[in-house]
Amino acid sequence: MGIFRAKGPARTTRTTRAARTAKTAGRAVRAYIRSAPGTYIWLAILFVTTVAMHHMSPEFENDFLRQRSTNIHELSQNPVRVLVSSAFWTDGGTWLSYAVLYTVFHATAERWLGTARWLAVAAGAHAAATLISEGVLALAIHHGAAPTSSAKTLDVGVSYALAGVVAVLTYWVPRPWRYAYLLIVLAVYGTPLITGRTFTDLGHFTSVLIGLACYPLTRSAVRPAPRRWTVRRSRRP
Repeated sequence: MGIFRAKGPARTTRTTRAARTAKTAGRAVRAYIRSAPGTYIWLAILFVTTVAMHHMSPEFENDFLRQRSTNIHELSQNPVRVLVSSAFWTDGGTWLSYAVLYTVFHATAERWLGTARWLAVAAGAHAAATLISEGVLALAIHHGAAPTSSAKTLDVGVSYALAGVVAVLTYWVPRPWRYAYLLIVLAVYGTPLITGRTFTDLGHFTSVLIGLACYPLTRSAVRPAPRRWTVRRSRRP
């Protein structure tokens, strides 16, 4: 009877549209990853090391990470080695949470500043904040304000580099939202320093100050133009 219509062509059209949408989304994701290669190479390494940590016994993991910690003992023995190696191991949290943070902050900064300047900010914050905070801790130990066991504390992770990059993105945020963003950053990293006053809190806040001091690296940076999306209309027979 003529009152029924064939559903085959309609289903085929919907399937084709879904396939095109998925293909377009895949291209967009790949293009975004290629635009921030340093961020996603670093994130890939963190994935491998995180998986490796899950296969370690608690005792072995503790000893393994302690040898790669940027504590006073290891810094006095192998400063370059531990400064580099500590940046490729996490101190807790899931890898997916790092993937989100890296995509929101590191990838944005790398696309804006370029890989070399982004790396300079991240590495500078990681190294300088580590040395400053551990130097303060060494003074505290010397004056009896901290136990001597603190010289061998477990200290690995990527949070100092992240804090520095979060801070430098202040100059990426357009005015007047820039000032609100800066206040939020100072509150997030400054409050623990006031209430907790640990050497890690000092390291995080120092990283923020280092990131803000990297303003000269941002002056010639150009914000990437937003991607334009086009909608293709299907032709009806």
